[in-house]
Amino acid sequence: DGLDRTVQEVPFAWDGDRGLEGIRVGYLERAFRTPGPSQVMDLAALATLEALGVELHPVDFPGGFPLEALRLTVSVEAAASFDELTRGGRDALMEAQEALDWPNTFRVARLVPAVEYLQANRVRTMLMQALDEAWRDVDVVVTPTFADGVVLTTNLTGYPVVVAPSGFLLDGTPSSISFLGRLWKDAEALHVAKAFQEATGHHLRRPPSFS
Repeated sequence: DGLDRTVQEVPFAWDGDRGLEGIRVGYLERAFRTPGPSQVMDLAALATLEALGVELHPVDFPGGFPLEALRLTVSVEAAASFDELTRGGRDALMEAQEALDWPNTFRVARLVPAVEYLQANRVRTMLMQALDEAWRDVDVVVTPTFADGVVLTTNLTGYPVVVAPSGFLLDGTPSSISFLGRLWKDAEALHVAKAFQEATGHHLRRPPSFS
């Protein structure tokens, strides 16, 4: 409605037939070097992109930001969204009630001092600016979905993320790969994810009951 100055009118342009030409793709290099159960599939995902003609550029998160401390902004904003649930006592109806489960996260977040919340948001803004600068030469960044800091950083900065299946572990558990678009680069992230998915077919494998 044009009344919220924090919102920008940026069109979402999607052409399902567009190829990958002109899309600059980076990869979170340290995440692919970190051993883990999905490392083989993570590296295979990079190989798939290279086979599609993608030139991959190594990138990293900007250092020096206390990500765990900034988590309180996510907790406070979630608590604000579910404030009616908490104040009405209906959070007690939720089954999971351990210390780190959502009902207790909502309750504890109400006790965060306003000064600390504002200071955290100031650092959050600095993180957004630093990330924009660090990734200025790419449009999309490929990373293992649960690499250290990925989920929290994207939650804090608003970067769009597309998650696609990348294979299966030995016990049958599915693994995934994430495509992070820079701000206003939602379509580019979707284009790269679509090309990867069409080249692999992992998404076609379903449990027997859902075949």
